[in-house]
Amino acid sequence: MNRLQNAATAAQRPMPTLVAVSKFQPAQAVAELADAGQHVFGENYVQEAQAKLAALDRSGLTWHLIGHLQSNKAGVAAELFDWVQTVDRPKLVTALASARPAGKPPLNVLIQVNIDDESSKHGCAPTEIDALATLIATQPTLALRGLMAIPAPHEDPALRRAAFAKMKALFDTLAATHAGVDTLSMGMSEDCALAVAEGATMVRVGTALFGARPAKP
Repeated sequence: MNRLQNAATAAQRPMPTLVAVSKFQPAQAVAELADAGQHVFGENYVQEAQAKLAALDRSGLTWHLIGHLQSNKAGVAAELFDWVQTVDRPKLVTALASARPAGKPPLNVLIQVNIDDESSKHGCAPTEIDALATLIATQPTLALRGLMAIPAPHEDPALRRAAFAKMKALFDTLAATHAGVDTLSMGMSEDCALAVAEGATMVRVGTALFGARPAKP
């Protein structure tokens, strides 16, 4: 993705990991993108992902849950995904930890932060990060990897950059106190360049890769 590489070069930052958001996309579209060299995919819904992954060859692919996760679906998510990016409460931490199969490596998790304090969005408050991180660190079946956020869609790019900058500061604080923290997931198709400029190490892009998203089945 040239736009992403150009943003990283301009900001003198490493190229971030690109998560292809395959929400509502058919398994065939995912397979075609995988054949073209994209190996990291993100799904929003556990049930949709469950059906899609059953139809795909998973070898060489990494799967992220990037949508809100209800605690009663944590068992399936812990078995199905390699990463869960939307951990935002203690109950979900313990549910994922207890459900992760013993034969699998620890489940990579990100703490989702509601950085703009939007009532319509999930995520913990910045002041809750430390307690969640400490709890995750006590779970041998989980691996704390960092933070994730979906800032408010401000029309003013400066306001979006300010939210991304706040996330970078929170990430740096977390990384200084928890070994293994290396991932800051923020930025989507319309603002990934701004996110990279402010320090994102992972971006979640759907429309720019797949084209217009199909209607919800």
